[in-house]
Amino acid sequence: MNEKEKPAPENMNNPLEEIVKGNLEEDHLQQERRVEIASKWMEGSGPEADIVISSRVRLARNIRKLPFPPLASDEQREKVFQLAEKFLQNQKEKKPALRMLSISTLSPISRQVLVEKHLISPLLARESRFSALILRDDEVISIMVNEEDHFRIQCLLPGLQLEKAWQEASRYDDFLESQVEYAFHEEKGYLTACPTNVGTGLRASVMLHLPALVITQQINRILAAVNQVGLAVRGLYGEGTEITGNLLQISNQITLGHSEEEIWHNLYGVTRQLINQEKNAREHLLNEGREKLADRAGRAFGILKYARMIDSNEAMQLLSDVRLGVDLGLIKNVPVKVLNELLVLTRPGCLQYLKGRALSAYERDLERAVQIQKYLP
Repeated sequence: MNEKEKPAPENMNNPLEEIVKGNLEEDHLQQERRVEIASKWMEGSGPEADIVISSRVRLARNIRKLPFPPLASDEQREKVFQLAEKFLQNQKEKKPALRMLSISTLSPISRQVLVEKHLISPLLARESRFSALILRDDEVISIMVNEEDHFRIQCLLPGLQLEKAWQEASRYDDFLESQVEYAFHEEKGYLTACPTNVGTGLRASVMLHLPALVITQQINRILAAVNQVGLAVRGLYGEGTEITGNLLQISNQITLGHSEEEIWHNLYGVTRQLINQEKNAREHLLNEGREKLADRAGRAFGILKYARMIDSNEAMQLLSDVRLGVDLGLIKNVPVKVLNELLVLTRPGCLQYLKGRALSAYERDLERAVQIQKYLP
């Protein structure tokens, strides 16, 4: 046998097998990370879940005789951090369990993922001096430590569940108050870093999908009326963000002079009105042009399923059109849970987390299309 005819050694790696193995390992890792990214509020369950994506209640609290975080020294911020650790220790026997993440130990991409999941604010993501996130295992409860205030207790639930979110946040608020002395004024209420939070310190919000009101050009008139009753309208990621994909957040602006129950109840009442108006607009669209709606939703699904590149704004709009088609029964076998998770999975931080490295804008558009096609049935 000459040199050319000698068989390859048995232990020599096959390049094709190595590529396939590497791809399988990457797919498995991405699947694990997709599970990590999913949160309770993305489930698509709860009352009025076809229109109300999620309900959130947040309570701002500060410790008496300590400066607010923006003015506090490192020693004072560390004291708050240690009190948070003590709170966590006292909660360790309770279920679901809590864990504490020090912001300084997280990579920039991991921080951005937490922002995109609505678990921390952009401000906390930028802060590293003794800041932390206390997170319940199901991610329904999250507590930001040393953000604008010493503690911000948040409850985030799927569908229209403002009362339950308030009750759950209040339960952790009561327990935290048993551990520390809050900054409280008999007339002004809870004292906060921002004057707009003084009083109850409560911010309640709902995330709504209102495509029919947008298509029928009623949205501007309705949102103007919402502003007149003391509620704020913002984009998917709150203050300073634009409304995209027909998704918006509505929250209270006033925290002083009303009880906590009055605040969330007022938001609940306005939300019910918006739900009814959106349902009426959807019914009108079906009656006037069912095939047009079906075509719009089907085209959106086709682009999402087969496009090679999709930017963030286009993805949001296409997902909105598909969601409307699913809600109206025009598209079958697409779970709302998948659409909710794609709202987050297609964001820049999550795409980079799934890929395991930083991506350019061009690479993100490519990876966004890949991830959408992995998810859609």
